[in-house]
Amino acid sequence: VKSEGPKLVPFFKATCVYFVLWLPTSSPSWFSALIKCLPIFCLWVFLLAHGINFLVSHRSASRILAGLIFSAVGDAFLIWQEQGYFIHGLLMFAITHILYSSAFGMKPLDLKAGLLMAVVSSSCYAFLYSYLSGPFTYLVAVYIALIGFMGWRAVAGVQLCNDLWTWTKLSACVGAMLFMVSDLTIALNEFCFPVPYSRLIIMATYYAAQMLIALSAVETRDEEDFRKRS
Repeated sequence: VKSEGPKLVPFFKATCVYFVLWLPTSSPSWFSALIKCLPIFCLWVFLLAHGINFLVSHRSASRILAGLIFSAVGDAFLIWQEQGYFIHGLLMFAITHILYSSAFGMKPLDLKAGLLMAVVSSSCYAFLYSYLSGPFTYLVAVYIALIGFMGWRAVAGVQLCNDLWTWTKLSACVGAMLFMVSDLTIALNEFCFPVPYSRLIIMATYYAAQMLIALSAVETRDEEDFRKRS
């Protein structure tokens, strides 16, 4: 934490700027898009600060960086969601979840966690289904499946009972759960009913999720140190 914390200072500052300015969503602009994406840009810098060689030699870290890049593009699209760019943002974040799932990997498999996430994802879609129409009936189903799969791979990495976990795996798990909370709030607010303080809930959980997932990228370095000690 002591070594990674200072690298996250720009992210925390950029996040504070977003919440302090709290630009209205009714008048989208490139400036509001910049302010919204700035914390994610800072997470790019956080990963790049570990060195290009580190990113090139560790696929999980480079995939998380790629996910952050697609996230920023998705954020920009959602600034203009009322102008018809909501689906574009949905697509960008779908790609993000695929990249994060790939970064978390398929080991350990943990089918129990997979079953739990399948039940949670199915329940969410079952609730949303009656509010959906047109292409969103299928697009939301695919999106929920992707983020549920991402959540499964993040949860599966935390083997508390077997004492096979690290703080970065736990970081990925909590980050994935917060991402799901953020996206579920978006879905409820967009398709079902107005959620009180929806924007605050969405952005607070989203930024926290992205930060924690970015932190999990240093997992590969922890694993190398563990192998050397072994």
